[in-house]
Amino acid sequence: MMFAVLGIPIKKQLNLNETQFGLLAAIPVLSGSLVRVPLGIWCDKHGGRIVFFLLMLATVVPIWMISIATEFWHFLVLGLFVGLAGGSFSVGTPYVARWFPPKRKGLAMGIFGAGNSGSALTKFVAPAIIGAYGWQMLPTVYAVAMALTALIFWQFSYTDPSHQVKGGDASLGAQLKMLKDPRVWRYCQYYSVVFGGYVALALWMTKYYVSEYGFNLQLAALLAACFSLPGGVLRALGGWISDRYGAYKVTWWVMWVCWVCFFLLSYPPTSMVIKTVNGDMNMDISVSPLVFTGLLFIVGTAMAIGKASVFKFIADDFSGNIGAVSGVVGLAGGLGGFVLPIMFGALVDLTGVRSSAFMLLYGTVCVSLVWMHYSFKPAASAPVALPAAA
Repeated sequence: MMFAVLGIPIKKQLNLNETQFGLLAAIPVLSGSLVRVPLGIWCDKHGGRIVFFLLMLATVVPIWMISIATEFWHFLVLGLFVGLAGGSFSVGTPYVARWFPPKRKGLAMGIFGAGNSGSALTKFVAPAIIGAYGWQMLPTVYAVAMALTALIFWQFSYTDPSHQVKGGDASLGAQLKMLKDPRVWRYCQYYSVVFGGYVALALWMTKYYVSEYGFNLQLAALLAACFSLPGGVLRALGGWISDRYGAYKVTWWVMWVCWVCFFLLSYPPTSMVIKTVNGDMNMDISVSPLVFTGLLFIVGTAMAIGKASVFKFIADDFSGNIGAVSGVVGLAGGLGGFVLPIMFGALVDLTGVRSSAFMLLYGTVCVSLVWMHYSFKPAASAPVALPAAA
């Protein structure tokens, strides 16, 4: 997520267009998505502790090397290696979930998922570091932080051999058989909205505030954190709500809240002349920064709850191979987070309308609502079986 802020001075230094900026911000998400399936399988087979530890160590050097990069392709290549950290979700989710009974897995996974709030922490820390020491200092600080985190994790975490999938059940072919299950594809689509959309907006909003409202980097990043922070921290709340009310009901309402907010955010600044009996009346319609930030906060809260509810689906339906299924669903969500920022930039370059990003997200939510309606309608309308007479 550091490219959400770091990318702005890099864009200026390298004279990048909107599409190139979108690619720069999104490229770490690509590798983080592609490794989720193998990482989830390795977690099932070898245990989450060792996989998580080695994954964190593998990102330290690439993060540090960003500080000495000078060309656009340097940042793209290093971004691919830095993005491996994004695959950690398909390791941490099953690692955490297996320590808890089913009725508490949603909350446990939600607390782990609250680590997404790190994207908001970047919005607070990164502008201050860049302003004081230059953008090259930011990757150096983050590399040290990652190394320390890996060591602390190894020192204070544990493993349970009974959590590992034994023998051939952990093979790639066996674990990927669940792709034949239509439920997996549904959960992939939902997660591509609530997680992929979250990642894309977290990467895009700082620049959006700078370009659309003319704010400086520090203020833009602070306001963007109003979306990122609840989108991470409240994931634990989403896990608790999903445990209490069920994954379907929670996800359904999350999609409706996002649908309404994206509709309002999609409306571009508009000037019109209305013919009245007293002559022409000029009218300007736009979303003010205050309203815009308030709607983003609501979306961030909804997405936090939705991320937890989707993984509650997985924990309920695939308790035997959570790692592999969460890897597949995480892959879909991560690919959404990779594709969407690039499409945001391309749409701005093509249409010149910055709110076109929200128009795209509005369409994806519409797909989710229609799919949910027709997927769960038969189960919802099925007659309730009466107990047999004694």
